[in-house]
Amino acid sequence: MSDTNFENLWGAIPYPAFVIDVDNVLLTCNAAAEFFSGTSVRQMRGKKLSTFIGEGSVIQSMVDQARQGSGYVVQHGIELSWADNPPRLNDLHASGMPNGQVLLLLHPRGLAEKMDRSLTHRSAARSVAGMAAMLAHEIRNPLAGINGAAQLLAMSVNDDDQELTTLIQEEIKRIGRLVERMEQFGDQRPAQREAVNIHNILDRAKRAAEVGFAEHVRFIEEFDPSLPPVSADADQLSQVFQNLLKNAAEAAPKVGGTITVKTAFRPGVRLQMPGQKSESLPLEVTITDNGSGIPPDLINDIFDPFVSSKAAGSGLGLSLVSKIIVDHGGVVECTSEPGKTKFKVLLPIWREPVKEA
Repeated sequence: MSDTNFENLWGAIPYPAFVIDVDNVLLTCNAAAEFFSGTSVRQMRGKKLSTFIGEGSVIQSMVDQARQGSGYVVQHGIELSWADNPPRLNDLHASGMPNGQVLLLLHPRGLAEKMDRSLTHRSAARSVAGMAAMLAHEIRNPLAGINGAAQLLAMSVNDDDQELTTLIQEEIKRIGRLVERMEQFGDQRPAQREAVNIHNILDRAKRAAEVGFAEHVRFIEEFDPSLPPVSADADQLSQVFQNLLKNAAEAAPKVGGTITVKTAFRPGVRLQMPGQKSESLPLEVTITDNGSGIPPDLINDIFDPFVSSKAAGSGLGLSLVSKIIVDHGGVVECTSEPGKTKFKVLLPIWREPVKEA
């Protein structure tokens, strides 16, 4: 088998794979490992394994056993922290190789579950769509009548009662805004995809945030300038990132709040959509804030309709985000701990449609 075939086989392994030398230094890794670690092979090559997993890790023991002639060592359900990434459950495989090298293979349990949850979130959002369309129609008409009556009432009451009429009108506006957000779920039109520059979308969302809800926040940008265009509806994608930036800004502290927006190319992730071919999702956008974090009892349900960590939240914003991203053939996920909440969006790249003969 040629070297090219070996390279293709190495790149096609769907799980993170690392080659470690006799001194426990990382020699190389595959594309799935780059995605798993959030770091390129160039940045990891030549560094000690302990740099990423810490001293005394169970992985170190497995690598040593495999190198000392045990051959193939397996551990299931190990919680692994890699660099500054949050802990995730993995099945670990270590296999001895010539010259004291070891092949370390990780099988993350989380990604498939997150993809399944993304599809579940889309189904939940679509189930809300029918109810939202009905409620919007049924509520909007009487709401207009109540608002008109409140305006007439405000013209005839004394000053002491003006506060009550003002309260009625403010509550009507609040309900109206909620109805508008619910109506967005009733839009069943497919996304009109085209080649979109993701950095233009992010820059527009950031500039809008800086003059409004995020004026107290310092933005940090870490953009990969070589990214290809994303296949997306530009307006819907703008709505997604404005929602995510708004959530991050509200979570960030009033003093010292930061939001980091990062883009990267992470090959090796494919999503199988029902009734469709699998789609590669190499474009990664992460939005990270330094707020207090999402409560652990909510983190797995944060994209479900009507689930919110905010006292006055409607629980529709992130559900709409999930619906739009999955409609685009992508995945959105969230990890959170005190001082660091990260939303990660994976999207497909633009490919020219095949013209019929």
